[in-house]
Amino acid sequence: MKKNIFEHTMRWYGPSDAVSLLDIRQAGATGIVTALHHIPNGEVWPLEEILKRQKEVSDANLTWSVVESLPVHEDVKLNAAGSEKIIENYKESLRNLGKAGIKTVTYNFMPILDWTRTRLYHKLPDETLALYFDIVDLAAFDLFILEREGAAADYSQEIISKAGDLYQKMNDEAKRILQRNILAGLPGSEEGYELDEFKKKLSLYDGITKQDLKNNMVAFLTEVTPVAEEWGINLAIHPDDPPFEIFGIPRFVSNRDDLRFLMDNVPSNNNGICFCTGSFGANPENDLVEMVKEFKDRIHFLHLRSVEVVDDRHFYEADHLEGNADFVSIIRAFYGQDRQVPMRPDHGHAMMDDLKKQTNPGYTCIGRMKGLRALMGIERTIVELNNT
Repeated sequence: MKKNIFEHTMRWYGPSDAVSLLDIRQAGATGIVTALHHIPNGEVWPLEEILKRQKEVSDANLTWSVVESLPVHEDVKLNAAGSEKIIENYKESLRNLGKAGIKTVTYNFMPILDWTRTRLYHKLPDETLALYFDIVDLAAFDLFILEREGAAADYSQEIISKAGDLYQKMNDEAKRILQRNILAGLPGSEEGYELDEFKKKLSLYDGITKQDLKNNMVAFLTEVTPVAEEWGINLAIHPDDPPFEIFGIPRFVSNRDDLRFLMDNVPSNNNGICFCTGSFGANPENDLVEMVKEFKDRIHFLHLRSVEVVDDRHFYEADHLEGNADFVSIIRAFYGQDRQVPMRPDHGHAMMDDLKKQTNPGYTCIGRMKGLRALMGIERTIVELNNT
């Protein structure tokens, strides 16, 4: 059999995940993407806990290929007092992962909230369920539930008007669901918040600029990258999701220029990218194929999903063979490399028998298996065509 372009992985949330390791192996993956979600942010990942999780995975005849994520504590993003100790803990966690032989570590630098969607179970025409983001939903929450000071300045009059109309039609249960969807985050998010707590977190970023965050990011990477180099670990930053400012807080890992800044300011090859085609793809100005070609030597992990952009800041998760991601060109760009970059099918529609099960939104078994097999089919075709 000819060599694959990628290592095929799927995300697993640990022993409590409704999708088992056996399910993942039967879906066709050989690698597991997971994390020690039970360890609080900022604390050291003990070697014995890493080895325990690694054994759980290996006992299922799989490999723990990628850590997703080793979270960056909020105090580090803010460069707050006491963050030096937290960074030292991060270094120790990297050393312990290196001792276990785990060589790819994903993280993000999104302030307060990680991956944000406004609807977790949006019904598509074929009655599958998809993750969905609508700026009008977000504005309704921001303006009328959160009541953030100065929020109106962040939205057009058209969006404010639509958000007002939407809010007036919402009953108490709909408001509660919208708040939960936004503040609880997606599975694997670092933290979820109650409304008052979220307001306090937002206040910490008063006066923090995009450049401040960039500087704090470079300072963090300058500290931890030498440890990654020592242990042969590839750090892979996940882009902002969605790739634009929300709640008045700047984001800065959203486009080609942002990646250039991070790669140029910390030029080590161990400082790299988790290239998420869905996160970058939610901004129509991002040319995914050209970005992959430019940064592929620094891309250490791939999240492959496609989004359908409805209009400005309004998108949903499409089928992996639809939406705006040109996976034929993206996958072809990695053909011929000496290394196998790990990839996973990111998100998937809830469909078929999974509609009857309680699973993490976006992380059902069947939808992701469908995506994985579609991507593997593209990959196999490219390999075969280049070897005939």
